[in-house]
Amino acid sequence: MMKAMAHTIRMESNKRRVFWQSLVAVMMASIVSGCASFGASGPSSKNINKIDQTEYANHPISLVDLNKSAVNRIGLFEQSRSFSALLGDATQRAPVIGIGDTVDISIWEAPPAVLFGAAGDTSGISGGAQNRTILQRAVGSDGTLAVPFVGRINVAGRSSAEIEREIIQKLNGRANDPQVSVRVTKNDASNVTVLGEVALSRRVPLGPRGERLLDIIADAGGTRQPVGQTTVQLSRGTTTAAMALERVIQDPSQNIRMQANDVVTVLHQPYSFIALGALSQNAEIPFEGKGISLAQALGRTGGLRNDLANIKGVFIFRLESPDALDPTAATNAQQTEDGKIPVVYRLNLADAKGFFVAQDFEIRDKDVLYVSTAPGADIQRFLSTVTSLAFSAISIGNVVDGRRN
Repeated sequence: MMKAMAHTIRMESNKRRVFWQSLVAVMMASIVSGCASFGASGPSSKNINKIDQTEYANHPISLVDLNKSAVNRIGLFEQSRSFSALLGDATQRAPVIGIGDTVDISIWEAPPAVLFGAAGDTSGISGGAQNRTILQRAVGSDGTLAVPFVGRINVAGRSSAEIEREIIQKLNGRANDPQVSVRVTKNDASNVTVLGEVALSRRVPLGPRGERLLDIIADAGGTRQPVGQTTVQLSRGTTTAAMALERVIQDPSQNIRMQANDVVTVLHQPYSFIALGALSQNAEIPFEGKGISLAQALGRTGGLRNDLANIKGVFIFRLESPDALDPTAATNAQQTEDGKIPVVYRLNLADAKGFFVAQDFEIRDKDVLYVSTAPGADIQRFLSTVTSLAFSAISIGNVVDGRRN
């Protein structure tokens, strides 16, 4: 009797064990069938390495290895786009009179006054009384103004000292020891226009001290946005350049002297890059206008994930200017409508020198930073999941057996 009961219990236990083993097998088969879509974080390094000369919007993509030479070319290109390189620092010179300016002309004549004695006021000056006549004149559209007993003289584009000498020369022999002073009281010709995110958009007159870019922005009340999120665009004739305001502040050579008719536009432009792939954080990450390096960008994402990242697969996707690339590659590449070339920069951090490159390479606004997944990472995650599920199923089976027994 007891032997029969024990045999029955063993039979039931074997059936339950077979059931749970079958259940685990079914679960594993289901996972295996779906492992092709297990959860990749993006294209593999192998796929990206094949991207060279494939097309994006009918334009071939260039794959560029990040090394010291590539970083130097990019750095030289950035320098060539700066204010000092594109526009230069104008030499300081005496201001000149222009069309529309209002000019005060003071004429002194020693007694006995011949021409201006009855017309002006008299002030005491050492050496005897002199008669002074003050004339206010606006420069006409033809660049001239009229002076009594002198006639019309050309003043546009000339300094006050030059005009003073000409008036004295023409009065000699007619007035008694004439002395002349010419002063601009309203500057309507030499101005810089300031627009955008400033306290007061206005035309700022240029004076004799040679105002610089930051002086003009300060005269307009300063920027209304944080300095780190502000870009300054400067247009002079047919040339336009743009720089982050923070960089202009940090580099005095970019605080160039202004010229008449310059246009300064202050723009609110927050800078950011996109971080994707096997990083601790996938997000749009803001950064300051002074710029950050690739090494800093990796740090702000929390770094590469130890369990997923392929240290040979750090990529930066960018629409790059041809001048920043190797001349051979730039010549063979087809540009987009706005003159850019689709480029993927590749960095291998398995080589220790890659960390120095990461410190020198600057991230730009709207860059996409992507770190690919290591080749065995998906398999490792798959095996870890299967193992966890298998042990869970067996544990449940053991608990059920225990309760029944």
